[in-house]
Amino acid sequence: MNKSLEIKPASNAASDAAVSAKKASTAEKATIRDFIQLTKPGIIRSNLLAAFGGFWLASGWNIEWSLLAYVLIGTALVMASSCVLNNYWDRDLDRKMERTKGRVLPAGKIAPHIVLWYGISLGIVGLAVLLFKLNVLTFVLGIIGMFVYVVVYTMWLKRTSTWSTSVGGFSGAMPPLIGYCAVNSFDIGAWALFAILFLWQPPHFWSLGIRRINDYRNAGYPLLPVVKGIKRTKLQMIPYIALLIPATILLYAYDYVGMIYLIAMLFLEIWWLFHAISGLWTDKDEQWARKSFIFSVQYLMIHFIVMIADTDGALTNLLASWIGL
Repeated sequence: MNKSLEIKPASNAASDAAVSAKKASTAEKATIRDFIQLTKPGIIRSNLLAAFGGFWLASGWNIEWSLLAYVLIGTALVMASSCVLNNYWDRDLDRKMERTKGRVLPAGKIAPHIVLWYGISLGIVGLAVLLFKLNVLTFVLGIIGMFVYVVVYTMWLKRTSTWSTSVGGFSGAMPPLIGYCAVNSFDIGAWALFAILFLWQPPHFWSLGIRRINDYRNAGYPLLPVVKGIKRTKLQMIPYIALLIPATILLYAYDYVGMIYLIAMLFLEIWWLFHAISGLWTDKDEQWARKSFIFSVQYLMIHFIVMIADTDGALTNLLASWIGL
């Protein structure tokens, strides 16, 4: 077997033993909160909004609530599994980073083998929900998301290549597709949703990478800012943000959303694009990256809220009726 694809990195064996020796009794200290934290609930929350948005867009206000519940449950479990397995595999590098050394595994609160089986179990249940309660397409999308995030991103590219962030975007784009394809086939609406989530992720994560560049460098991650420098990273963010514009126009052009969505998203995307370009001439990198990171989080939340409200032009038509158009 290829060593890079083994379930457990060889470099973790010694560090696991050291943590176990140092905290032999910590297994008793594990709480439900620790198991929840392993699933990265912040990531799950934001992606469930995306899954909800994809389902809503495909349903066009004709919501089958029981089906929506299975979308959210299945998606949440698959994402939770991927995040737990990511925590399991990255535990050696997490010990080296200030931002992550207090996580459950680096702190020795739960034994690694328990975390491994916890992640596998969540994935099996989540994929079963997608297959038996939704359809084969959502099941396939779930597998693709897990494989790209756990194997391609976490186990391979994250430790070896600056391409990790871009390629990892494929897995991050799966939640809205699962929601959408629970109702519709993989049509132009699905492609637009995929493009928006895929394009959003690199500038979002690279903003964090610039802010935490020393942390990532010390841990040995070949993140783009670490390997190519901050200026190159800022430059590479620009096309991703710029391409969000035609992706959102696509949803409007095919009558998935109304004019309010189009105007709101174009305003946000153009502002973000100007901010990204302005970063090429500033030396206040940490401050600039912080603004970019916070805005990216806000952008995603606003995007899906407005998209949901203006599905089939509902918000646009409501506003038009209020002002007498």
